[in-house]
Amino acid sequence: MSTDAARYDDQGEVPLGGYAVLASVFAAGTGAFALLARRRGVRLPRQVPPWDVALLGTAAYKASRLLAKDKVTSFVRAPFTRRTGEGEGNEVIEEPRGSGLRRATGDLLSCPFCTAAWATGALMCSYTASPRLTRRVCGGLGALTVADWLQYAWTWTQRTAAD
Repeated sequence: MSTDAARYDDQGEVPLGGYAVLASVFAAGTGAFALLARRRGVRLPRQVPPWDVALLGTAAYKASRLLAKDKVTSFVRAPFTRRTGEGEGNEVIEEPRGSGLRRATGDLLSCPFCTAAWATGALMCSYTASPRLTRRVCGGLGALTVADWLQYAWTWTQRTAAD
């Protein structure tokens, strides 16, 4: 993979092999869920209503921010990332460290856009197996998202009033 990586990236720092492992884990997990669900007779919903799409999207957004940026979940990222700064609210800024699979995992765990794909995959599997429970969990994450935005709005109004 290192020869391919050198052709792909001038610095040779892109952990293509690690990315391949992570993508394989994601695909294998999704495939295993599909096989298990089929064996147990889980029936796919005929459709995903637009309201559920919005709820699942909001929940995936919040779950990814919690995993990739929140101070409280730093312990999950610490073996794979290095803190480089403080973000807004309770968020931190981190960068991946190491090489190979460790670096690829650090890239995944420090990127809310990347973790959103994994969160969405997990939520969709959950939604397929247990829509009511998943809506409840998503409702909680959605409410937390609204609360965060209200916190940011309050902070903005206080800063604006002080100016």
